[in-house]
Amino acid sequence: MRKKDKPFLSLQSIIAIFACGVVALSLLVTDILINEQVAVTTHADLLEDARELSRIIATSPVIIEALDGQRDEKTIQTYVEKVRNFSEVQFIVVMDMNRIRKSHPTLAKIGEYYEEHDADPAFAGQETNSVENGSLGRSLRSFAPVFSDDGQQIGVVLVGIMLDQVEHAVHESRFMILFGVGFGLLVGVLGSLVLARYIKKIMFGMEPFAIAKLFEERNAMLNSVREGIIAVDNDSRITIVNEEAIRVFQRAGIAGDPLGKKVDEYVPNTRLQSVLKMGQAEFDQEQELGGITLWTNRIPVNVNGDIVGAIATFRDKTELRQMAEKLIGVRTYADALRSQTHEFMNKLHVILGMIRMGYYDRLNDYVNQIAHRYQVEVGSVVRKIKDPVLAGFLLGKLARARELGVDMVLSDTSLLPETADTKVVHELITILGNLIDNAMEAVEDLPTKYVCLELIYDHDQLMILVRDSGHGIDAKEINKVFEKGYSTKGMNRGVGLYLVQRSLAELNGKVTIQSKIGLGTEFHICLPYRSKGDIH
Repeated sequence: MRKKDKPFLSLQSIIAIFACGVVALSLLVTDILINEQVAVTTHADLLEDARELSRIIATSPVIIEALDGQRDEKTIQTYVEKVRNFSEVQFIVVMDMNRIRKSHPTLAKIGEYYEEHDADPAFAGQETNSVENGSLGRSLRSFAPVFSDDGQQIGVVLVGIMLDQVEHAVHESRFMILFGVGFGLLVGVLGSLVLARYIKKIMFGMEPFAIAKLFEERNAMLNSVREGIIAVDNDSRITIVNEEAIRVFQRAGIAGDPLGKKVDEYVPNTRLQSVLKMGQAEFDQEQELGGITLWTNRIPVNVNGDIVGAIATFRDKTELRQMAEKLIGVRTYADALRSQTHEFMNKLHVILGMIRMGYYDRLNDYVNQIAHRYQVEVGSVVRKIKDPVLAGFLLGKLARARELGVDMVLSDTSLLPETADTKVVHELITILGNLIDNAMEAVEDLPTKYVCLELIYDHDQLMILVRDSGHGIDAKEINKVFEKGYSTKGMNRGVGLYLVQRSLAELNGKVTIQSKIGLGTEFHICLPYRSKGDIH
């Protein structure tokens, strides 16, 4: 399958470009709509200003009296120009009923006839508006009739605003809009970059193709391990479960798809809710599930200091025990073979030397002696220890003791029938192995190196005695020897007797220690033990 190419743009760039594009498009549409509305609104506002101004002038006493003949007509131009200078209009024209101009920004136009027909409604007594070309150019016009005190129409007022002035006002409004759009676009770009950076940060800087690859790798990893794995979110709903976990659940009688379900409703006694609440990991815990004993580890999932979920891994303890028995058996046989190989290599060197020197008669006696001793040792162990795994284990320890120059003895009173529970064999190997190894270490630097092992079976009870001729243990130290990590032999020690204590707890056994300084130490163990012959 062809390897997927890496995307040209990073996730941060894609988010930034997309967000900027959305902001720019939104602002462009907004600009178009607002500009159109601004143009209409500005035009209407200016027209309303012109209409109001024409009404004010039409009702001014100066204009009424001048048109009615009560004062000089020249006051009209003076009054109107003052008003025009204070307003935003370009021209104000006052006309009598004969359409003769009485005022105009261009003095030459005063006294001339107004010919445009857009004023007809005004001369008929109605306000009106228009857009026409005049002597000053194209303009927006508002007409208002002038009435005397007795209600007779005596003239018309025209207020005009040049359309270029209207366009100028529209452009000013649009400039403010464009400034707002530009500022909004700048803020949008900066916001997009901040958003893209934040999203990339919370995704741990990973690109989509890397996330997809990681997701596939995670799925492959989850389904390749032999441990069951189940994960929950902070609401204790199941989010991840692998195939091995499904298989264990089915063996325990739990069916159905677990994803999305509350973990305590789907699987009882997981203690994941406690891990979520307390935030403390739990390692090497036993859990009973539908008649299956599981060996479980549980840990909380932390993101930036917050607990967002929890994960449990578990394995059938029976499967682990069977694997451990296989491994211990292989190790036991390997140790036995190594010790016996070393021992027989020494004997072969002796035989080779005797052949070269021609001591054939003595060679015959030596070989017979070796064969007899081997047969006696193997026969003695096999007669006393009926379980083949334990027998092989003890033969290996005896060979190892000879290699170290330790006089190790399996007492004549020892007798151990084959067990009805294979679980006991695994635990016994842990107990005997650590006690014998500790005993041989205790005598390794002494002239007299003696270790005795005694196994006594009686009425479903097994008593184990391991004695050595070592230095002994101080009375103050006896209560500490089973603590994990405690040792008087240096760093990285103190595990063996801790494992002995744990195996005894598993078998409901007890241990006592008798020791005297300079005379040695004796471990006395008692535990339940059912032989195969006791099963009916």
